[in-house]
Amino acid sequence: MTDPVKRSRLFRTIAGLPPAQFEELLFAISPPAGNVSSASAPQSLRVGELLNWAESPIGCGLADLASCTKDIFGLNVPDFALPAQSTIVSLQPVTETSKVATRCEPQAYQEDLGNRVRLDMVPIPAGPFWMGSSEKEVDRSDLEGPQHRVSVPAFYMGKYPVTQAQWYAVSLLEPVQRELKPHPSEFTGDRRPVEGVSWHNAIEFCQRLSRRTGKNYRLPSEAEWEYACRAGTSTPFYFGPTISPDLANYCGSESYDGGPTGVWREQTTEVGQFPANSFDLHDLHGNVWEWCQDVWHDSYNGAPTDGAAWEQGGDAGYRVSRGGSWLFNPELCRSAGRLRFAPGGSSSVVGFRVVCGLAGAT
Repeated sequence: MTDPVKRSRLFRTIAGLPPAQFEELLFAISPPAGNVSSASAPQSLRVGELLNWAESPIGCGLADLASCTKDIFGLNVPDFALPAQSTIVSLQPVTETSKVATRCEPQAYQEDLGNRVRLDMVPIPAGPFWMGSSEKEVDRSDLEGPQHRVSVPAFYMGKYPVTQAQWYAVSLLEPVQRELKPHPSEFTGDRRPVEGVSWHNAIEFCQRLSRRTGKNYRLPSEAEWEYACRAGTSTPFYFGPTISPDLANYCGSESYDGGPTGVWREQTTEVGQFPANSFDLHDLHGNVWEWCQDVWHDSYNGAPTDGAAWEQGGDAGYRVSRGGSWLFNPELCRSAGRLRFAPGGSSSVVGFRVVCGLAGAT
């Protein structure tokens, strides 16, 4: 990413730094013309090396920046030089202690479910976003408004929808409130998403997993789901303004806003077959709808603005699902698309993924 404006916006979004500190950081990364060259600067560094500066006044902010750009967004930021007049850091000798001290950002991890089955969890950084769709978005619904600002705390989210192998492993654990069928899915395959599970059964899965691991696994709130799906974007899909069957599994014979058509697979596909978003999450558009914690509301009037699940009011006979599926048209697979299902019902188009709070994952 060489465009300095786009890069600066990305950095500010990811790092979550206060404006003044961010401007200092940006100055260090892209000094104005006329500043000293790399050759005459005190030291030419890559972003990753900033983590070694234990005494930096922006400490964990730099750690978050480097981690997100390298580990989450997969970007290698070009070498940059600190201009001589910059005072944003005090260079300190690198020690093993200082390296550990500055790495305060959460890391991706795998949960061992037994029999070589693992659950991949990735960190989702805290941040604000505009939830819902703009009135100008093609094929939007009034169910997706009004658009409103939400601030979401950091959390962990499953890299993929829960797979059939993961479901089977957890189904063998001792019940908490109800029995689980080991093989509920219509389309079978260990790496395909589990489907044919009700909201109540998804809750049971989370409860069993929490009891096994000692961590607090749960369904995402609707706000967490959309925030994680968007990953800093405001377009209808996290990969841009339209969609194609090469990017997701949905009813590919239908077009969105003049986009290409293609194969309609008419079934689920193995997770991870399509490009991830910038948070390293896969299959958020299409494949299976994903249960959320929230009670269904017909609009966002009065919705929480802190990222929490909305469980008061609304229609308790339905719960929210997000993301679209292999059966549905592309407009319902948008980041803002939402649908309701009865919590006791099950279908081959509905699955789920899990989240875990930062505190609950330690």
